[in-house]
Amino acid sequence: MAQQILNHSARIALALSLVLGLSACGNTIRGIGNDVGNVVDATQDAGRSVARSAR
Repeated sequence: MAQQILNHSARIALALSLVLGLSACGNTIRGIGNDVGNVVDATQDAGRSVARSAR
């Protein structure tokens, strides 16, 4: 009986760990997407600045 409770608790703990880990990965991927978007914006702004100064 005690072994079954421990086994059940271990499964619940594993499931919670997986959920937390996956949510952290989702936040990291979203953050990387934001960073890449910022790099693209900065590159476009730099290109426009060069084009204005070349006129």
